[in-house]
Amino acid sequence: MHLENLLKQIDFIKEIDKVKYIQRKTKLFNSNRNENDAEHSWHLAVMAIVLAEHSNASIDILKVIKMVLIHDIVEIDAGDTFIYDTQKNHSNTDEERLAANRIFGLLPKKQSEELIEIWEEFEAGLTEEAKFAKAMDRLEPLLQNSSNNGGTWNEFDVSYSNVYEKKKVIDEGSKIIWKFAEKLINESVDKGILKKD
Repeated sequence: MHLENLLKQIDFIKEIDKVKYIQRKTKLFNSNRNENDAEHSWHLAVMAIVLAEHSNASIDILKVIKMVLIHDIVEIDAGDTFIYDTQKNHSNTDEERLAANRIFGLLPKKQSEELIEIWEEFEAGLTEEAKFAKAMDRLEPLLQNSSNNGGTWNEFDVSYSNVYEKKKVIDEGSKIIWKFAEKLINESVDKGILKKD
């Protein structure tokens, strides 16, 4: 049984290496290079550890770290959906559900069920852990775009109201971080790197 579990776990570990090849639209800080999903997930995990004290509520930080490390694994099959995409809604899709079942399904049953449950909790965004994890997920590209003179905002002609609408979910995870983020969004308009509607 132990060997059987180990072999399934190794298959999963090999499969998730593909996350390193999924290119996001956002660029690294002060860079022209696109970030990949593995870099994004690692960065969110460290951010969660460092910024946990600013959560609106008491949180299980290990669960948050698990959420941010696995939340984009489904993109191995489903691909990355740009948050400002006007054609495809950036929400849980049938493709992502199939991907979650296939990829996490490589693991032994108990682990598979746990990770699917954590992924679903993140997607639903209702628990304190999911709210804080989502706050991290929305904060990182905001910091990246502001460091890159507008980055994807300029590249894809994204407006202030669109950015504000997508980023205000940060407030549900951390009012303190949202206050900082809101200020950064407004300063980006003042600097001319985010267009006012």
